[in-house]
Amino acid sequence: MRILLAEDDPLLGDGLRAGLRQRGFQVDWVRDGVAAERELRSGAYAAAVLDLGLPHKDGIEVLAAVRRAGLALPVLVLTARDAVSDRVHGLDLGADDYVVKPVDLDELAARLRALVRRAHGQPQERLTAQGVVLDPAARVVTNEGVPVALSAREFDLLLALMLNAGRVLSREQLEQHLYSWGQEVDSNAVEVHVHHLRRKLGTGLIQTVRGVGYMLLREAPAP
Repeated sequence: MRILLAEDDPLLGDGLRAGLRQRGFQVDWVRDGVAAERELRSGAYAAAVLDLGLPHKDGIEVLAAVRRAGLALPVLVLTARDAVSDRVHGLDLGADDYVVKPVDLDELAARLRALVRRAHGQPQERLTAQGVVLDPAARVVTNEGVPVALSAREFDLLLALMLNAGRVLSREQLEQHLYSWGQEVDSNAVEVHVHHLRRKLGTGLIQTVRGVGYMLLREAPAP
């Protein structure tokens, strides 16, 4: 899944970006509040990690502006301010979770996965559809109990579709989920990944909605 990281400390930001990428996230990194608000308004992200002490525009101001604009993506606040009053203020303004520096990367990744699942109405750790089980933390997929080998892009595409089961996603939306800044996107990349998923998981799982995009069916279509 693709997330936005807003952190002005170059060492911490570089470490967080590298660590989250190792844990399967696509990460775009900005270093000030103005850039953070601009990117969040784009609607391209599954979640955001937002530092409070950003230059040009404080993280609290960014959070308040994003919520006033009606954007509902999960926002995890990253801060050195560990006073209860600071956390309460941030939560009241629309933060979904808090992590106090120094950061444990495994905990941060787990909190992000949980926030995204809940935002899509998926409280369970593992996602299921038609005998296919996807474990976002372990990045493992099984079909009727049998492990299925997927490439990183195939896994991420399946994750996006399973999080949005029953909802049509356009090719552009899927590309936004799969690719971060600077990554080249082939014109037919999504179609190729869907083809591979169908070959590995069966043709009834992912439905093409002509002229619109793709939709994952939680239940097998009626014969």
